[in-house]
Amino acid sequence: MSKKTALHDQHLILGGKMVDFAGWEMPIHYGSQIEEHHQVRNDAGMFDVSHMVVLDLRGERVRAFLRHLLANDVGRLNDSGKAMYSCMLNEQGGVIDDLIVYFMDDAWYRMVVNAATRDKDLDWIGRHAAAYGVGVRERDDLAMIAVQGPQAASRLLTLFDEDDAALIRELPVFMATLRGEMFIARTGYTGEDGFEIMLPNEQAADLWQRLHEAGVRPIGLGARDTLRLEAGMNLYGADMTEDTTPLVSGLGWTVAWEPAERNFIGRAALEAQRGNGGHPRLVGLVLQDKGVLRSHMKVVVEGCGEGEITSGSFSPTLGRSIAFARVPSGTGEHVKVEVRGRLLDARVVKPPFVRHGKSCLPDDV
Repeated sequence: MSKKTALHDQHLILGGKMVDFAGWEMPIHYGSQIEEHHQVRNDAGMFDVSHMVVLDLRGERVRAFLRHLLANDVGRLNDSGKAMYSCMLNEQGGVIDDLIVYFMDDAWYRMVVNAATRDKDLDWIGRHAAAYGVGVRERDDLAMIAVQGPQAASRLLTLFDEDDAALIRELPVFMATLRGEMFIARTGYTGEDGFEIMLPNEQAADLWQRLHEAGVRPIGLGARDTLRLEAGMNLYGADMTEDTTPLVSGLGWTVAWEPAERNFIGRAALEAQRGNGGHPRLVGLVLQDKGVLRSHMKVVVEGCGEGEITSGSFSPTLGRSIAFARVPSGTGEHVKVEVRGRLLDARVVKPPFVRHGKSCLPDDV
């Protein structure tokens, strides 16, 4: 039986079409995925992301633990509330999960991992935390609401008093603050300005209703996927898996190689791959012909071999079909994609495709 978030009744009231997602009953849309996508790009929308797994990690050696566990280096986090995106790797350099970690104080970090990887994440983290004396607490008492879009701040801030509103308004990107029982982070998965808010389950419905009254519209998982793809953001299980490393997943920028003596899990495997070179890479594709790019379609690269689309969709903002694809290292600017038995032309581009509502594509694409 699927689990339900604290906002389940709110989704039904607003007409959400519910589907199973990673063992949770979640809204895929509330009537029109396209309209919801444009709502976030042009105004403000809210997502129930309470299925995500919030973990609090505490202990005197928690920083040392996370510097070993993660490919990115939490040693760079010094301001309370500062967030970092990272991959958590296995010994072969494969991605167990991608996540966000927040530095709260020297003995407390907060981490948010994916719902579909909950069990293996908790097992992996717990197994390694023991040696450092770090306690791991799953915060299933918290709900999470993401408010995203160019008007996200203006609409959200109407719900706070003047002092709190001023603080939240000035909150930098990838920073979080605690306001009573509410954890507010300026983070998101859409390529727009926005916030992710964690709060006690019993308070979630009230905040959801007040946001709706303030003009923030509910958005389902369907639009969340097209928004993140346009924004050039990877999806775990599609663009990266335990069998792919950050270096072949467009995530080399998340690996902190310095200091050289930091021995994070998977480092040796990544260094070997980097040294050998010639590995596949993840690129963006824009279809030049009519059609829709989908996951697992074959990409044909003349003179190099073949690749595969890892994520693909029609882009509502661009009015064109876009995708991520893992292709041979020597791939140039032009490839062909096999769509329904036909080879269609596609242009290779560097993601993101869209940020802050504007196209990031070169003028000649």
